[in-house]
Amino acid sequence: MADLSDVSNLLVAQIAAYLYPNGTANPISPIAGVAVKVFPGWPQPEALRQDFDANIGNISVYPLPTETVLRSTIREWEVQSVGSPTVTAAVNDATVTLSGSVAAPQNVAAVVDGHPYVYGVQASDTLAGVATALATMISADRPATSSGPTLTVPGAQLIEARVGIAGRIIRELRRQRKGFQITAWGNCFDVRDRLGVAIDQALGPLVRATLPDGSMAVFHYQNSRQDDTQQKQRIYRRDVIYGIDYSTTQIDNAFGVVAPQAIIVGAIDALGIPTS
Repeated sequence: MADLSDVSNLLVAQIAAYLYPNGTANPISPIAGVAVKVFPGWPQPEALRQDFDANIGNISVYPLPTETVLRSTIREWEVQSVGSPTVTAAVNDATVTLSGSVAAPQNVAAVVDGHPYVYGVQASDTLAGVATALATMISADRPATSSGPTLTVPGAQLIEARVGIAGRIIRELRRQRKGFQITAWGNCFDVRDRLGVAIDQALGPLVRATLPDGSMAVFHYQNSRQDDTQQKQRIYRRDVIYGIDYSTTQIDNAFGVVAPQAIIVGAIDALGIPTS
């Protein structure tokens, strides 16, 4: 789930990528003309002084106490990502043959004459082991054997084989707009101004960006201000304020359904569905 640190790190990454389009092997930013440190939090006075003596600019990203709770419109679980199965199953008459490679998590199912048998694949399994596990489950109800990656159910009228894989689901718990202060620090007004322009150029074009949990952050520019009250100490700064909309989310794993069942109590079996 996204939190303040994720949003701060996103802002830092966007600004750093703009300042150093070719990487940071050369500490001098081709955009600002000086070395620049971009970081979340607030600079320590002594560290700031040492950087200024070395002609290094600073850009800090600091979350403000201002926050507005936004109306959340999506509270239901949504599928965020679904993996691809690595095991495949082919049916030929009364036999099922497995192929591919074994990886967890995924489920392999054999539905024999309407009765499902599901095995959860383990990372240490082999295809032959999966076939044996399914044959063992089936043999509790009727004859079944396995040989290598193939299982056979003699006398079966209909066999279906299915593979289900895990996916990631996500839902929004709440949504908020949080204020962030992005501050350009320089040892002269020229460095300060170049860093201030870099902040605008890095963040200004952004409407939304993806956070680590897959949810979206939405950018709202609010205001800027310049502060030269500490120029006698050679500290020049510009604050750029953004409101960032982001969601607090809950993430879980879920498997695809390989063997749906309906149990109807006290009903007539008009559709051939097992009743009890």
